[in-house]
Amino acid sequence: MLGLPDGVAACLFDMDGVVTQTAVVHAAAWKEMFDDFLREHAKSTGTKFVPFDSHEYDDYVDGKPRLDGTKSFLESRGIHLPEGTPDDAPGTPTLYGLSNRKNDLVLAKIAAGGVQVYDGTIRYIHAVRDKGISTAIVSASANTVQVLQVAGIADLFDVRVDGVIAKDRGLRGKPAPDTFLAAAQELKVPAKHAVVFEDAQSGVAAGHAGHFALVVGVDRVGQAEQLRQHGADVVVKDVADLLGQDGPDKDGPDKDGPDHDGPDHDGPDKDAR
Repeated sequence: MLGLPDGVAACLFDMDGVVTQTAVVHAAAWKEMFDDFLREHAKSTGTKFVPFDSHEYDDYVDGKPRLDGTKSFLESRGIHLPEGTPDDAPGTPTLYGLSNRKNDLVLAKIAAGGVQVYDGTIRYIHAVRDKGISTAIVSASANTVQVLQVAGIADLFDVRVDGVIAKDRGLRGKPAPDTFLAAAQELKVPAKHAVVFEDAQSGVAAGHAGHFALVVGVDRVGQAEQLRQHGADVVVKDVADLLGQDGPDKDGPDKDGPDHDGPDHDGPDKDAR
């Protein structure tokens, strides 16, 4: 039942795009920030303005800590900015300045539109909790507490490991497995008895690298194959699709799903999504 292997004692959920419909808010904020910067950069360098697109969001930004995402995308365009400091004014041409601008945009969009949840995920969380399975929220976002409170779902999680906690503890961000492993440890559940739920390529790579019992990729934007390539054992359109399903064979993932073939990754965590 619930599509889980035998012996699972904890479910670890990413927030944006899995539990809450805030991935689209983050994507819109990233695009607005990057396009503003790229437009000015093109003017100052006499080059053509090429907008930030959804594929770049998936490849370089989604699921990563905020500073890492900023740096990764800019470097993909051959742009190298100084890191700056956390106090840099939003929009300053530094990694921190652009990251701070992105965060301001996210907070403004959340304040204007509130937070919607994925009903299927919420039903599934209630179902696993009814079975005595512990739950954790694991997010790169520094705004996790606010988002959960606005959505009214903070009480659905026994443990929270987010961007703020990761920074305080020096945990590497996704695609490293540190934050998921920290959540499992707080729940006193070994990784081999915990399941990861992720919608980002970097997130499923983190789950794969942590050697969890199962990594569930949640495909909201038509990237099922990419999620499998990065380490998802099972890919679903909606977490509720797992309700009523038998779990995969205890010795491995579903026969119809891929093996663990995603790469192990690591990298420093310097700031939150």
